[in-house]
Amino acid sequence: MKVALRFAAVAVCIALGACSPARGLQSERVQFDYNAALEQAAKENKLVLLDFTASDWCGLCIRLEGDTFSKPEFREFAKENLVFVELDFPHKKEQSAELRRQNAELVQKFGVLGFPTLILLNSTGEEAARRVGYLEGGPEGFVNWVESAAKP
Repeated sequence: MKVALRFAAVAVCIALGACSPARGLQSERVQFDYNAALEQAAKENKLVLLDFTASDWCGLCIRLEGDTFSKPEFREFAKENLVFVELDFPHKKEQSAELRRQNAELVQKFGVLGFPTLILLNSTGEEAARRVGYLEGGPEGFVNWVESAAKP
C-alpha cells in the first residue's frame, strides 16, 4: 500500500510538472522575454535560440525537452553559447496576457507553422538557421546543428 501511495504521489508530481528535472533548471537556462534575450545576446556576443514549443501537449516538444534540453551537456553548451528563449503555447499552463501576446506575435513574425520549431538567430537578431520538428541526436546532435549553422 505504501508503495502504491508513493507511486501515485510521484505520478501526480510529474503530471503537474512540479518535480520534473527540467523545471528546476528552467529559470537558470531559459529566457521568456524576446527583446531582453536580443539585448543579452548582443551584450554577450551569443546566438539566440528561439524554441517554439507546446510544452504540455506536443509529444515531440516533450521528447526534445527530455532528450536534449534537460541534459547537462546541452545546459553547458547553452550557457556558453546561447540565449535560450522558450516561446510556449500550452493548453494547461498559466501564462500572463503579455507573454501570450508576445508569443503570438513572434509566431506570426517568424512564420511558425508547427511545433517544435527551433530558430537560431545571430547576436544581431538575424535568422541563421531553422529546424521544424524533432532534432535527433540529443545534445550532440543539437550542438552539431548549431555549429554548422553558425559557420559563415
